[in-house]
Amino acid sequence: MGFEAHMRQALVLAREAATGGEVPVGAVLVDGDGAVIAEGRNRVEELNDSTAHAELQVISEAARRQMDWRLSGLTLVVTLEPCAMCAMAAVWSRIDRIVYGAPDPKAGAAWSLYNIPQDKRLNHHIELVDGVLAEESSSLLEAFFQERR
Repeated sequence: MGFEAHMRQALVLAREAATGGEVPVGAVLVDGDGAVIAEGRNRVEELNDSTAHAELQVISEAARRQMDWRLSGLTLVVTLEPCAMCAMAAVWSRIDRIVYGAPDPKAGAAWSLYNIPQDKRLNHHIELVDGVLAEESSSLLEAFFQERR
């Protein structure tokens, strides 16, 4: 299954985040048939909550909707490589796959600095797919931070 369409949806959410003064990160959680189960964007500034990352927003929403914290069979599509907090939340949630756009050399925990989703010492392992629409994701982040400098 290609994830470009889902990444484009995540990019729309990331742009919404940027419009609200948030770091532009968007995420969607999809099932095996490609249906969107949850979508979200960074809301750290809006909620004054350092844990309000896009990934955690969709994980929480999906768990509420399914009335189950186990999110087996789902794929997390996110515009930026997850940080350690979000990568570990995906592991705890039993997500099957993480698809991301831009790498995060400063905080990425799905290859750049760490590889939490595939750490053999953990009880669950996640398939990783990187670089999906990476240029678009990176450009959005670069423009956001250049504007603030």
